[in-house]
Amino acid sequence: MAIQVTIGILALQGAFAEHHAAILRLSLPVRPVVVLVRTPEELAVCDGLIIPGGESTTIALLARLSGLLEPLREFVKIKPVWGTCAGAILLAQSVVGAKRGGQELLQGISISIARNGWGSQVESFEVPLHVEGMKDSETPFIGVFIRAPVVLELSRSSKDTPIQVLARLPAELLPPALSGLDDTDPKTIVALRQGHHLLTTFHPELTPDDRFHEYFVRHCVLSTI
Repeated sequence: MAIQVTIGILALQGAFAEHHAAILRLSLPVRPVVVLVRTPEELAVCDGLIIPGGESTTIALLARLSGLLEPLREFVKIKPVWGTCAGAILLAQSVVGAKRGGQELLQGISISIARNGWGSQVESFEVPLHVEGMKDSETPFIGVFIRAPVVLELSRSSKDTPIQVLARLPAELLPPALSGLDDTDPKTIVALRQGHHLLTTFHPELTPDDRFHEYFVRHCVLSTI
């Protein structure tokens, strides 16, 4: 029997259309079905989920209004989720710099994260990244950072699944807000994996390079089916 895989993209706010296009471009032995998730019923059919960049507080509010917040928390416990930028904030265990009223989180990955850690939108930047385990890893992946969050701490306990760091910002390419850090500081981490969850603080969907999308489907989702 042929394997079928369904990738959901949370489509409440943010760059969900770009993720959709990237998944459709993939060339894999199993062609994913893509669902734009706006209801609990749509979430229920998914084998994995992408939470896009956008505005994390707005996404969380819309998820609550759509009846999706608690289903998302249950989904994160059992199925693969990839959070990019705002999605990375939602996946974190805790957040620093939340807006007034707080920030609802899914707490799927054992990290503490800070909103807008690189500064304002005018301080956005692009940088070549070397990503562990990625196809053609000798070819850098261009990370697009737009008001990106910053990983503050790996807060994994002894009971948690180990965290694998996939990519860091090279020390010589750190933006002014983080200058002076060495390459072991958690703040230099821009991509990581914990179990079947993936987190990137930048926007892979804003480039024509689909290797992160392939990595998520191949290594995080298909490995659980």
